[in-house]
Amino acid sequence: MNSSLLFLPDISGFTEFVQTTEVEHSQHVISELLEVLIEANTEQLQLAEIEGDALFFYKENEIPSLEKLLAQVEHMFTAFYSHLKLLEKNRICPCNACSSAPKLQLKIIAHCGKLQFIHVHNSRKPFGTQVIEAHRLMKNSVDSDNYVLLSEALTNHIHLSDSYKTKLYNFNVGSNWYDGKELKYLYSIIDKKELKLKPFQLAKKIEFDKAPSFVIENQFPISATELLEYITNFNYRKHWVDAIVDFEFNPNEVNRIGTEHICIIKDKHLNFTTITKQGNPGQLVYGEMTTSPPPVDALYQFHTITPITNTSCSVQTEVYIEAKSPIKKLMVFLFVKNIFKKGTAKALLKLRDFIVSKNQ
Repeated sequence: MNSSLLFLPDISGFTEFVQTTEVEHSQHVISELLEVLIEANTEQLQLAEIEGDALFFYKENEIPSLEKLLAQVEHMFTAFYSHLKLLEKNRICPCNACSSAPKLQLKIIAHCGKLQFIHVHNSRKPFGTQVIEAHRLMKNSVDSDNYVLLSEALTNHIHLSDSYKTKLYNFNVGSNWYDGKELKYLYSIIDKKELKLKPFQLAKKIEFDKAPSFVIENQFPISATELLEYITNFNYRKHWVDAIVDFEFNPNEVNRIGTEHICIIKDKHLNFTTITKQGNPGQLVYGEMTTSPPPVDALYQFHTITPITNTSCSVQTEVYIEAKSPIKKLMVFLFVKNIFKKGTAKALLKLRDFIVSKNQ
């Protein structure tokens, strides 16, 4: 039986993150990051378990070469920090979870040895001494939360020494005692500045050189941040928007600039994208746009939320309707604008009623 690779990416700062931030949004952030790490698996590693803030991969009876293993490590670090940068630049939510997500870090523990397996509910999972050692190595004396650690057994197998140095890697010797046994390892702090982060489309703030088609103003008996959550959380949308047959979105993703969702009204599928525009200091701005609202060419809707007190806020809802052809412009002038205005006003009243009922 050949040696197998054990590979554990672990999100650092998870415990404090969950304990000190809004739980639902922190769960979404962690879920997204775990998905990113899974997708960054370039070595066909088998996923044995999702362990809260960590992933447990293995490669049975095979260990990648030094070059392939370090390339896999670099790929995961790059994907992880690229996604954190996207979350930072395109976020709309001011909550602690979303604002503190960029502080999360990543560590990767890798070990090797002979594996045994057990079967649990038709699942085949690694088992044995090497699995225990790999997990114990996650609790070590490395003075960082952003590093890769390779056990001595693994470094001997791939012929890695502490003299190995590149722009990204600078390995040092370390060891810890676990249950009377010393486990030696090499570790390298990862300098994020040396990672070539993936480019992403930075969503721009929308600007208009014309007045909105209509404006509706309301007041709500909750804080500005609470109202933003009710508006941006797609799970609530069916409770305050009429005629929705279904609502398709990614439930494990934090709503941010560029997020897409589909609103199904009768037999029509309307594709929406989250957008924003510039507001005044202290205001929260959330918007959505669609290019598929019959009979016009595009519709932009913005909610600008202004705090009044800690438990109340005002909202100015602006809607911009775009129509290119003369016929469509005439339709907007004659009746389309009024239809959209009545529908928007009714939805906002239902939203206020829903919020009041939720908080009783």
